[in-house]
Amino acid sequence: MTAAITLPPVLCSSPIPPTSRFKTLSCTKRIFDDVNEHYYVRKSMNNWDKFYKRHQSKFFKDRHYLEKDWGKYFSNTDDAAIAASGKVLLEVGSGAGNTIFPLIAAYPKLFIHACDFSTEALTLVKSHSQFYENRINAFICDVVNEDLCGKILPSSVDVVTLIFMLSAVSPNKMPFVLQNLKKVLKPNGHILVRDYAVGDSAQVKLESRNQIISDNFCYRGDGTCSFYFSEDFLLNLFREAGFETVDMSTYCRQVNNRQQNMAFERRWIRAIFKKVDS
Repeated sequence: MTAAITLPPVLCSSPIPPTSRFKTLSCTKRIFDDVNEHYYVRKSMNNWDKFYKRHQSKFFKDRHYLEKDWGKYFSNTDDAAIAASGKVLLEVGSGAGNTIFPLIAAYPKLFIHACDFSTEALTLVKSHSQFYENRINAFICDVVNEDLCGKILPSSVDVVTLIFMLSAVSPNKMPFVLQNLKKVLKPNGHILVRDYAVGDSAQVKLESRNQIISDNFCYRGDGTCSFYFSEDFLLNLFREAGFETVDMSTYCRQVNNRQQNMAFERRWIRAIFKKVDS
């Protein structure tokens, strides 16, 4: 018998689950004056290195769903110059390459800049059998603290992907990350976001254990951190950074665990933002 049954994802009827239990859990139990000084935030790079050293490339599945969700943002356009050379993509928080390798296989003309602040993650990417230097520029960069223009030419990227990456950043530092990305994006370039949503079962579990750094920002048992986004928070974050919202939806997937006779809900936000020329 299968231990768990995962149902297909659906659009959430409410962006925030209207359960009294979650409302109680989402109340701040413990606040730090400066979230960036919290132990787990300061140790973030080291903890992610340990994560990739322990799990290698086996923890996350390859993200083949990106072609279905956002295919038109990766393929060539009517622009003759782009059609001839292909689009340029920046994957931030590339991890073991679960985003970049499915994309280069699906889009032969796509060129990808891939960065991560984990040296262990970069080693996994460069040792992958499908890593080609003429298609992928992989490099170490902490986008919270380092200027991307030192690695990539300004206004040279067509699209940026943030796949479960922004949630690992302290909310106090997120505006700097977006300004950093904005400098390397072309005019009218896009940022594609897929990340954890408020009310996700993992957040409920972490908050019940009081593993809280600040509102909707928690730390896991392995020392890595995760922020859980509401649509309002994400919309305002990008708007204040000079982006317009093209699309945003919250999705839910119910997982039924037969052995434990439990059901829990995974929740995530999928959004598209466009750089607004000033």
